[in-house]
Amino acid sequence: MTVALEGLVGKLPRFGRLIGIDLGTKTIGLALSDVERRIASPLETLKRGKFTKDAAEIASIVKRFDVAAIVVGLPLNMDGSAGPRAQSTQSFMRNLEGVIACPIVGWDERLSTMAVTRTLLEADASRARRGQLVDKLAASYILQGAIDRLNLLEDARTQEADQEADQAADRARNAAGEDPDRE
Repeated sequence: MTVALEGLVGKLPRFGRLIGIDLGTKTIGLALSDVERRIASPLETLKRGKFTKDAAEIASIVKRFDVAAIVVGLPLNMDGSAGPRAQSTQSFMRNLEGVIACPIVGWDERLSTMAVTRTLLEADASRARRGQLVDKLAASYILQGAIDRLNLLEDARTQEADQEADQAADRARNAAGEDPDRE
């Protein structure tokens, strides 16, 4: 099922990996998180083929690593609108839903490939080496952004629940005639 990242908050198992996908026209970059969903690491780059073959390879990886959810980079235009590439990615996500049972979310990937390419250039990586690495590193960059946002949302949810519990305890004490401020 395709959901917004916010829709995953509180619905994922405590431990479970996320997989990141950078869907290109010729390749599919993959990244994987640790089970606590703190760090994204590049995994591999698949050569893009027919959807059935691509989906089967992704499904196999999802099963092998016991993935809880999939984060797909959504190539939005700079103004935030969905152009032809974003629409194609959304179509891929919808089709993937029929093959893989875990939640699938889209994550804004604007400038991810450019950021990764710049980093590789600064590391003095050759053109051939950049070609080998850019897709899975872009997937890792996308996944790390989604992980960071998800963790912020989870932390906010936990803080809110703690505040509600404190307020309920205060109300219970007040109803019992206790005044915590009185000495």
